[in-house]
Amino acid sequence: MTHHALQSLLDLLDLERIEQDIFRGASRPAVVPRVFGGQVAAQALVAAGRTVPEGRDAHSLHAYFLRMGDPGAPIVYQVDRIRDGRSFTTRRVVAVQHGQPIFHLSASFQTYEDGLEHQEPMPPAPDPESLPTGEELLLPHRDRFPDPSVVDRLLEARAAVDLRYADAPPFLAAGAGPREPRSQVWFRTNGKLADDPLLHVCLATYVSDMTLLDSVLLAHGRGGWAVGDVVGASLDHAMWFHRPFRADEWLLYDQQSPSASGGRGLGTARIYTQDGRLAVSVIQEGVVRVPRD
Repeated sequence: MTHHALQSLLDLLDLERIEQDIFRGASRPAVVPRVFGGQVAAQALVAAGRTVPEGRDAHSLHAYFLRMGDPGAPIVYQVDRIRDGRSFTTRRVVAVQHGQPIFHLSASFQTYEDGLEHQEPMPPAPDPESLPTGEELLLPHRDRFPDPSVVDRLLEARAAVDLRYADAPPFLAAGAGPREPRSQVWFRTNGKLADDPLLHVCLATYVSDMTLLDSVLLAHGRGGWAVGDVVGASLDHAMWFHRPFRADEWLLYDQQSPSASGGRGLGTARIYTQDGRLAVSVIQEGVVRVPRD
């Protein structure tokens, strides 16, 4: 049975085709007054994937967030068919709102083939079933937020996903001092998905923008926008899809930050299946600014 919040997210990703290579997607309010970056990235990948020959799966994407999106307006996705080769297909997608580009994505798709195999081992992580759910984690700490409604907005925004932190997230660890710039979360959708590989890749893309810069904040003992001690936004995002996976089964998102400087922070991550297969690599840079008094 599909959770109603997951169905709402699936409807959001089911774009309307208005021309051969032009699609329109709805939007919805996020926890901050702009379109959630993971939504735009996932919708753009859906648009690209719907123009790709059958049998070719997404293996990478590279994207730039150009302007804040308006959550009250639809988004138009314009797809350019850059290349259709014997094994690889390349697509470029521009997301437009109010006549201006807000997001740019390039994605590559490949016909499966056998090749060399190796991977970095999965790091130690607690059993996801042993960790608190979002409600169990957040509701007891509502009074720790300057604006307690943030808790409700966070839970609503993440209702389609069962996301569980291995350690205290930045917004609950603020003030405890710096710690190792590393964060782990387990996630899976709150309901079963169809077998379409593109759907699972797009759901992982959606979730990948939720927590990737947490490790930057942990390195400095900051809580982020939720507690008002940092202002941030995604700048660019890259993903490589190494092996098949299902987004409705537990995935470990192991994240760390090698650097922060110049008002920007870098997050790198790997996503593993529960049985230890490296499924996805992710890199993101974002604005990470300390508000001035």
